[in-house]
Amino acid sequence: MRFLSIIALISSFISCAQSNDVVNNHPNPVANEVDFWLTKGTQSVNLEKQSSVLAFGTTYNMYQNIEVNEAQTYQTIDGFGFSLTGGSAQVINQLNAQKKQELLQELFGFNANSISISYLRISIGASDLNASAFSYDDMPSGQTDLNLVNFSLSPDMTDLIPVLKEILVINPNIKIIAAPWSAPVWMKDNNSFIGGSLQPQYYSVYANYFVKYIQKMQENGITIDAITPQNEPLHGGNNPSLLMYANQQANFIKNNLGPAFQTANLATKIVVYDHNCDNPQYPITVLSDANANPFIDGSAFHLYSGDISALTTVHDAFPNKNIYFTEQWTSSTGDFAGDLKWHTKNVVIGSMINWSKNALEWNLANNATFEPHTSGGCSQCKGAITVNSSDSFIRNVAYYIIAHASKFVPMGSVRIASTINGNLNTVAFKTPNGKKVLLVENDGNATELFNIKHNGKWVITSLESGSVGTFIW
Repeated sequence: MRFLSIIALISSFISCAQSNDVVNNHPNPVANEVDFWLTKGTQSVNLEKQSSVLAFGTTYNMYQNIEVNEAQTYQTIDGFGFSLTGGSAQVINQLNAQKKQELLQELFGFNANSISISYLRISIGASDLNASAFSYDDMPSGQTDLNLVNFSLSPDMTDLIPVLKEILVINPNIKIIAAPWSAPVWMKDNNSFIGGSLQPQYYSVYANYFVKYIQKMQENGITIDAITPQNEPLHGGNNPSLLMYANQQANFIKNNLGPAFQTANLATKIVVYDHNCDNPQYPITVLSDANANPFIDGSAFHLYSGDISALTTVHDAFPNKNIYFTEQWTSSTGDFAGDLKWHTKNVVIGSMINWSKNALEWNLANNATFEPHTSGGCSQCKGAITVNSSDSFIRNVAYYIIAHASKFVPMGSVRIASTINGNLNTVAFKTPNGKKVLLVENDGNATELFNIKHNGKWVITSLESGSVGTFIW
């Protein structure tokens, strides 16, 4: 009997927390003070604004508190988004003109239906999610091009660059980070797009390759905010890929890439590593090189192995250098509920509370068979968007993972303090216009009742198991 009474009491509390009629013991009518956007792991609710009235009060209760403290500030946020791979651009261009504009406005615009992506990653040359491998200076076997007279962006002039130009019309301030998957094969010691290392005799030529890339992109109206010298420099099995160990990256930056950027008067940032959280010693080694360090803006990470706390390990070692999170893919065999929880907890909340200035999921778009990709490239990487036909696309789990932050936390927002209680993972921000944004993920197996506490007042709300909520006031 007592058990049934407890259940009834909890049900009553949940009803009270979500009711439109009574909020924090205020009689109706009460003005809503907190907007609440929800996605459930069951997919019954996908990034929907809730109608429940949430208002701050001071009536005491026994619920757990998530306390938001805007007086305690951390890093400034550059943005949230995806990688616009060559394959993404290719399938987006397969939409008819009307549907393509509809999609781009939804992804990058600022209207009520947009998710306002503010950060993109692109590849310098091909990634494994292009239809085939290429660089911007491919030569016949046995030939070299030391002066880069053959350098050309033409492989990306059909899809990637035109799509980027359309995106920049919608959001001219979007930030772009770029990374190569491989140097031109004639610069490598194995003459292959797969694996191998950059030959030291070509370090200066390769540095000029980066300079030309940034300059040519600028001629097309595309500003590259940052580059990494190599995507996943410890993974030589992808197509394309290149191995670049920490001492090699430090030498390349201090002797070639950094001076070349300086000579060309480029403001593009150099960000090191761009690989998994299991090896924070790699970026620490590069940053510890006294001659490379001045050229370096920060370090970038993925989370296919290791723990997201590695970002803080590197931040604490070099607190004056920035941290970035640049890639995590969702699988074609993945589960919406599991991916929503794990990625929100680790990629978005986890990277932010460990000092990252951005959070990027991997591929923006592909088709229903998870193409295009290179031979040997990722065949299970699921885009945030699936393009089914010239007039049809669907939104996948990565879309909602990023949207819960990108729609509400614009570039220039500052992370502020928020407490984490039990199964409730949180991160909070103050936007440039003064709004507070709290992202909460319920990692447990039951509905959680809690207070959002701010400036001595609190609002009661709840979140179902496996759900993600964004609260704005």
